[in-house]
Amino acid sequence: MLIKLFVQNYALIKELDVELENGLTIITGETGAGKSILLGALSLILGTRADSSVLLDKNEKCIVEGTFRIEDHELNEFFISNELDYETSTTLRREINPAGKSRAFINDTPVTVNLLKELGDRLIDIHSQHQTLMLHDNSFQLNLIDSFSGTAKLKSKYRETYSSYRKVKKEYNALKEKADKNRTDLEYYQFQYNQLEEAKLNKGEQTELEKEQELLSHSEEIKLALATSSNLFFTEGISILSMLREVKTNLTRIKVFLSESENLLSRTESTLIELDDLAAEIEKLSISIEADPQRLVLVNNRLDNIYSLIQKHHVNNLDELIIRKDEIKDLINSIVSSDERLNEMEALIDKEVNSLKTISEEISDKRKSVLPEIESRIIALLKQLGIPNAKFRISLTHLQEFTPTGIDQADFLFSANKQIEPENLAKIASGGELSRVMLSLKSLLTKNNNLPTIIFDEIDAGVSGEVADKVGQILSAMGKYMQVINITHLPQVASRGTRHFHVYKDETDNSTFTRVKLLSPEERILEVARLLSGSEVTETAIKNARELLKAGIN
Repeated sequence: MLIKLFVQNYALIKELDVELENGLTIITGETGAGKSILLGALSLILGTRADSSVLLDKNEKCIVEGTFRIEDHELNEFFISNELDYETSTTLRREINPAGKSRAFINDTPVTVNLLKELGDRLIDIHSQHQTLMLHDNSFQLNLIDSFSGTAKLKSKYRETYSSYRKVKKEYNALKEKADKNRTDLEYYQFQYNQLEEAKLNKGEQTELEKEQELLSHSEEIKLALATSSNLFFTEGISILSMLREVKTNLTRIKVFLSESENLLSRTESTLIELDDLAAEIEKLSISIEADPQRLVLVNNRLDNIYSLIQKHHVNNLDELIIRKDEIKDLINSIVSSDERLNEMEALIDKEVNSLKTISEEISDKRKSVLPEIESRIIALLKQLGIPNAKFRISLTHLQEFTPTGIDQADFLFSANKQIEPENLAKIASGGELSRVMLSLKSLLTKNNNLPTIIFDEIDAGVSGEVADKVGQILSAMGKYMQVINITHLPQVASRGTRHFHVYKDETDNSTFTRVKLLSPEERILEVARLLSGSEVTETAIKNARELLKAGIN
C-alpha cells in the first residue's frame, strides 16, 4: 500500500509530504483546489508522459516520490527478474528537469519509465472517468472476469503458447511468401545456373585466355621481331657473336703483356657464353611462334562468352562469376528444400493451435462458470446503489481467431428499466450508471485482486441521499481488504473514511499554492458540515455532520 507521497514543484504544488494508512482515506476540497493535481502528480510515478510544462518553478526540477509497503504482494520475482534491490518499503521516484527530460527510479536505481509503470500498475489502480470508459473495452472486461474466475495460471500458460504460436506463424508466413516468390522464379534461376554450368568456368581461366589472345593477336609482329634479333646474332660477316669472338682473340694475344687483359678476357668469355645462350633461345622462340587464326577465333569466342556472362550477372570478373554460380545453386536448393521446412512448420503450427485451443477452452469454461454469480452480485449491488430495476448480463461469445486474451469476446449488457432488455453498456448507460457499474465491479473483485491500493476520483458523482450513503458503505467495506483513497464531494461518503485530508489553495498577493491538510476530528466535523451546507456552515449542518461521522464510524 501507499504509505507516503512526496511532491515537489509540480503544477501548483510547491512541496507536499503526505503520510497515508490502510482503510478508506477521504480527500475533499472545493472545486479547483487541486485534487486532480494530486492524481496528476501520482500518475507520474505510474509512467504517464510529462514535460517541463508541469513545473511550478521553471528553473527547478519536479520530484514525485511514492513509498509503498509491498511485503504481502508477491513482488519478489519482479525485482529479481529486473535486477532490482527488493525492499519491503519500496520507493518509486520520477524527476522532470527544466529541459523536460524525465528520469525514473525504483529504490534509487535508475530504470525506464516503462519498468516504473509496470511496477506501479501492480501497486495502484487509479479509477477515473477514463477508466469508466474502459468498461467498453473487451480486454478490460475479460480481465475483470478473470480476476474473479481465478484463471491467472492458465492465462500465463496461454500467453506463452500464444507468443510461441505468433512467432512460428510469422516465420512461416515470411518463409511461404519468399518460397512462393522464389518458386515463380525457379525456372529462371535454373536457366541461369544451366547456362553457367554449361560454360564450364575455371578459376584463373580469364587471365590465361587474355594472355593467349594478346599473343595470338600479335604473332606476326612478335615473330618478325624475334627473327630480326636472331639474325643479328648469326648473320655472316658482321654479327654480334662474330665481333665478340674477335674481341676475345685480340685480348688473348695481349694477355701475356697486359695483366689487366686477364680480367677483360674473362668477362668477354662470360658475355660470349651468355649471348650464345640468348641467341639460341631467341632462335628457338622465333621458330615456335606461329600465327594460328583458328585458335585466335576460339579464344576470342571463349572470352566473349565469359565477358557476356560477367556483364549479365553484374560481377567484375570470372572468379566472382563462379561465386555467383554457386549462389544460384544454393538458391535453387533452398527453394527446393523450402517445401520441407514449410511442412515442418505447418505441423508445428498445428501443434500450437491444438494447445491454444485446449487452454483457451479451459479458460472460457472457467469464465462461463462464474458469470451467473458475477451477474447476480452486480445486480444486487446496483439495486443498493439506487438502480432498483437493474439488469446486468455478461455475454461471452467465441471468436474465430485466437487473440492475446483467448477466444472469448466479452460484452457487458445493462438495463436500468423493467421494460428494456439489457444492451451494450456503451449504448445504453448514462455516465452516473457507468460509474455505479464500475464501483460494483471493483467492490466485487476486491477480495480476488492482489492490488494493494485503489484510488477513486469522484466515483460517487451523480448520486445523493441514500444512494450516496450506500456508496460510502461499499467503499468502507472495500477498505477492510485494501487501501482505498476516495476523492469526493458527498458528505455521506466523506463520513465513512478512517482518515480525512482537505485540499485547499493557499493564496498570497503574488502566488497560489495547493496544500493538503490531515483533518483533526473537530476539523473533520466542520468539513463534513461544509459539504452538507455549502460555504456557510450552520449549526444544523454541524449537528448533522456529527451524526454522519458517528454513523460512519459505527
